[in-house]
Amino acid sequence: MTNLLHKSTIDRTILSNGIVVLVAENPAADIVAARIFVRSGSCYENREQSGLVHLLSAVLTKGCDGLSSLEIAEKIESTGASLSADTTADYFLLSLKTVASDFAEILTLAGRLLRSPTFPQAEVELEQRIALQDIRSQKEQPFSIAFEQMRLAMYQNHPYAMSALGDETTMSGLSRANLVQYHQTYFRPDNVVISIAGRITAADGIALVEAVFGDWHAPADQPLPKLNLPEIKVEPQSRITPQPTQQSIVMLGYLGPSVHSADYAPLKLLSTYLGNGLSSRLFVELREKRGLAYEVSAFYPTRLMPASFVVYMGTAPENTKLAISGLRAEVDLLYTTQLEEDSLQAAKNKILGQYALGKQTNAQISQVYGWYEILGLGIDFDQQFQEIIASVSAEDAMAAAYRYLREPYVSLVGQEEAVNSALSGVA
Repeated sequence: MTNLLHKSTIDRTILSNGIVVLVAENPAADIVAARIFVRSGSCYENREQSGLVHLLSAVLTKGCDGLSSLEIAEKIESTGASLSADTTADYFLLSLKTVASDFAEILTLAGRLLRSPTFPQAEVELEQRIALQDIRSQKEQPFSIAFEQMRLAMYQNHPYAMSALGDETTMSGLSRANLVQYHQTYFRPDNVVISIAGRITAADGIALVEAVFGDWHAPADQPLPKLNLPEIKVEPQSRITPQPTQQSIVMLGYLGPSVHSADYAPLKLLSTYLGNGLSSRLFVELREKRGLAYEVSAFYPTRLMPASFVVYMGTAPENTKLAISGLRAEVDLLYTTQLEEDSLQAAKNKILGQYALGKQTNAQISQVYGWYEILGLGIDFDQQFQEIIASVSAEDAMAAAYRYLREPYVSLVGQEEAVNSALSGVA
């Protein structure tokens, strides 16, 4: 399937009720995929209701006006389609994929789920139990523990501090009434983006969305609540969780900028250079040459608000202190020593190659364009992203590293003696 869609093939329309509709006609296969985005991720929850949007996503497909969970599943499975809900910090997502001839039927079902979920009490309680099991399971995973304590230190009272699942207290305290209230507040047409890709024309796609959603209207007397989030203060610190594990998890985190920042592209490149794949700097230097790491990597997610730039390593307990200094030294090099041109170009080739491979299927295409639209970047960002990555200079990368990557938050999980002694004398 082609991944050479040019932006001119993406039709963008705003319906009279405020829904933004994107249609990418791509007739290479007899498949149509759609992504329905709602600006209502976990950032929109109250702190004491953390996990609410996750619970809503788990229950949304388990009942709607006139259909039970079993009837919904039968409708989807009888056509071989897929339909699922998910949530992130920045948005809620309903995903569907069908053969072209069944798309109208499945989009109609998605519309019923989105607009008129019933949140059956038994399903709410079941999904709560499953979420609580997941929360407890994460408490046994050293990486999850390390990342959680880093998030809490880095983001303080900001919603990004919390797991999408919330914690045991917040998840246990949620009710069906909370779900109904949240749905009534945020699930409205002027808060929705519908992105479609596949064997469908723009005219047919728009007409179908109009038929399913055109009579959906936002309440005139209820403006959308505005996010009023606390400022994130950068206060690097160290946190440890002693645990009788076979390895230490060593994690350094830095508060980076959002996707709307001019420094986003340089830091995305540096993250790729440091920790993406077997040829990455961290893998070669710390695992291959020094034998310090069982695993080592870096990540810097694309976020609507300030994002965490993280490097981490799993290492033998006796190497914990060496792991901290090794990771710190590699990050420090980014703002003290200019990247060589061939290293910079290799990182560009890697990130742009992976980006192209991520737009091969209709599901991927609908995801990318809808994602950019819901983040406020617009569909042109598909082309802009590739251009800004290609144009990043070694000077740009070094300057961005100097602005954001000098003082880390440190998060350690491992055997008590190893993690305690590793922090002694560490700046």
